[in-house]
Amino acid sequence: MARMKGGELIAEYLVRQKVPYVFGICGHGNVGMLDALYAVRDKVKLVSPRHEQCAGHMADGYFRVRHQPVATLTSTGPGSANLVMSLVTALVDSSAFLAITANVPTSQMNRAPFQELWKHNQADFPSVVRPVVKRSFQPTRVDMLPLALRQAFDTMLTGRPGPVNVDVPFNVFQEEDEVEVPPPSHVFGQHRPAACDADLAAAVSLLADAMRPVIFIGHGATLAEAGPEITRLQQAFGIPVLTSPNGMGCVPADDPLTLGFIGRNGTYPANQAGRHADLVLAIGARFDDRSSSSWHRGYSWNFPKTRLIHVDIDPQELGRNYPPTLGIIADAKVFAAQLADALARREAGGAPPLARQYAEWHAEIAAWRREWEAYVRPGFEARTVPLRPEYVVGTMQKVLPEDAILTCDSGVHHNWFMQFWRPRRAQSMLNSWGYSSMGFGVCSVLGAQLAAPERPCVAVCGDGGFSMTPYVVATAVEYDLPCVWVVWNNFSWAAIRDIQDGMFGGRELGTAFFEGGHYGQKDGKPYNPDFAAWARACGAEGITVTRSEDLAGALEHALRGRRPAVLDVHVDAQVRPPATGTWQLPPTPFREPTFGKPWIA
Repeated sequence: MARMKGGELIAEYLVRQKVPYVFGICGHGNVGMLDALYAVRDKVKLVSPRHEQCAGHMADGYFRVRHQPVATLTSTGPGSANLVMSLVTALVDSSAFLAITANVPTSQMNRAPFQELWKHNQADFPSVVRPVVKRSFQPTRVDMLPLALRQAFDTMLTGRPGPVNVDVPFNVFQEEDEVEVPPPSHVFGQHRPAACDADLAAAVSLLADAMRPVIFIGHGATLAEAGPEITRLQQAFGIPVLTSPNGMGCVPADDPLTLGFIGRNGTYPANQAGRHADLVLAIGARFDDRSSSSWHRGYSWNFPKTRLIHVDIDPQELGRNYPPTLGIIADAKVFAAQLADALARREAGGAPPLARQYAEWHAEIAAWRREWEAYVRPGFEARTVPLRPEYVVGTMQKVLPEDAILTCDSGVHHNWFMQFWRPRRAQSMLNSWGYSSMGFGVCSVLGAQLAAPERPCVAVCGDGGFSMTPYVVATAVEYDLPCVWVVWNNFSWAAIRDIQDGMFGGRELGTAFFEGGHYGQKDGKPYNPDFAAWARACGAEGITVTRSEDLAGALEHALRGRRPAVLDVHVDAQVRPPATGTWQLPPTPFREPTFGKPWIA
């Protein structure tokens, strides 16, 4: 045991845990921790963005690419309050980082000192973050830190990952005690529960009885790095795969049995397969409203008529929205390997191959794919001013290399990328799916670039989301991060405008960026800042794209330069994503699909 300051203990534990970065903003409350990080600056690098929300999204993005947690550091009061958005984004999407927050000195607690939250309990910031983290710890003495740090990492990484908060009073960073640095946590990837023999046999039996099965995968499959095992189920046994956005990339995008996203803005083949399936094997996926057409039967799924095998490491997800025929608490990678081995043994024992059994199902799927391709292809080839959304997606798909990482922000552009993007690697399309936080895609690209410095990292964000977080360009220049931002500039909060237009008979208010504040203003013109000029003011590359034929060249130039760049791409706001399922905000009635029809089993 050595005599150490609290800040020194935390810094040494981060070194021992092999945490390469702390993303943080200075403040009077955390200067003691900054001083401790100075001593280990050759092992743990402090990266300081211009806003605490960005620090959290960076840490979230880093984890989604590397599956290795980093830490954030924020000061007392407002600095830590700014972190709430990124904490809830990470929690809902099962992403992990350690949020070290500062608080007032213990001797001043409950006296309402500068930036204390005291109304209901002294130094009460943990109550603020309790709903948005897996656990919050508040060690009030140096000798409490070793246990809190070890438990924080174990909690963060055991089972379903999520962010954890350690809230440290100012004096604890600087006071000393005889303490021992705890051993590093090794839990992530080690605790992988498997299915029992009876459940595995039941799953094999259900697949053997099925004629139209599908696999539905989500972020749990990505976190478990279960792509190879699920690909084996797909290719060796002929089971089609549907994905949530955070499950994209786990299986080959060019496989004819990879059908893409399901839901309102999913692909037509995916929704057709979901509503006509007789068995759904869900692995690490939750049936939220957008991937389930707001749970309206026949639009994306046909439960309870369709049988369901639901596999998840989190028991809370089993039966949350659809009671399973068979519920299994297991790791996605371990279960998929177990099932593939069991199916192989079955066929080696003389049972007819499942792929042959599903041949008629494969033919139906191929027909749906042809219908969908014929319907959407013209938009990908249209050259217009402003650019058509499909053209932007298609051009980026052609230009970006196979190893590119895409971070998508919240907005109408995300609907287009959910529907048509084909990631060619796992952990290469990052989405704020559950909480849909604006700014996530804009900021997380910085963390993704630090996690994969050799790979091109591109953020696709709306003009609204970029306007909320434009300081990211300055951070990229400051730290020499060659990120590229493609700003989907349609001069509006177009996703909300579309909802408002559909629900309220075309009436619109507050969703346009227009001189005068709304459409229809006499002599009004669309208004936005010059995003390319903003980039140049920060020291980055800035290019405005208003013609289809200029997009590919501008994107190639930005990637080739290996320096921060912003492409201000003017996109036609009047072209809506085709709805192949539905979505509802009760009591407003839901809309029918614009392509395809519901089918109730």
